[in-house]
Amino acid sequence: MLENCKSARERWGGVSEIIDRWLQSRQNLLVSFYHLSEKKEFSEDDPETEDRVRQLCQLLVDYVSAGHFEVYEQLMREGQAFDDKQGLQKACELYDDIDSTTDVAVDFNDKYLETDDLSSLAPDLSELGEALETRFSSEDKMIALLHTAHRS
Repeated sequence: MLENCKSARERWGGVSEIIDRWLQSRQNLLVSFYHLSEKKEFSEDDPETEDRVRQLCQLLVDYVSAGHFEVYEQLMREGQAFDDKQGLQKACELYDDIDSTTDVAVDFNDKYLETDDLSSLAPDLSELGEALETRFSSEDKMIALLHTAHRS
């Protein structure tokens, strides 16, 4: 039994590190988002705002990419290793919710990397904020289902 515990820790301890790094990048994303969204008006002649938009886009793309190409994959592998059919089924439903928010993030990134027109930035930030809220909630549920539930 002790050997099984050690093996699981070795096997899935790396997942915890991946999740920890990813959640730190989520925090950085949120800080960038809030710094930008606290402004009431956006001027196209404001290089600081343009820099903050580009920084937000970079953090957003990095975060979304890490989720899709690293974290979710590891979580699903962990669920499969524990033969957690119910958890995997629910995770697939959560993934659909997450995936729908990816389009909002990618559209935001594409739009603001291609233009200096900040006239619609406030409503676009609002839409992005709602998508991120949905995404974070679903991601947290997925972590609880496929990782936290198997820690012991």
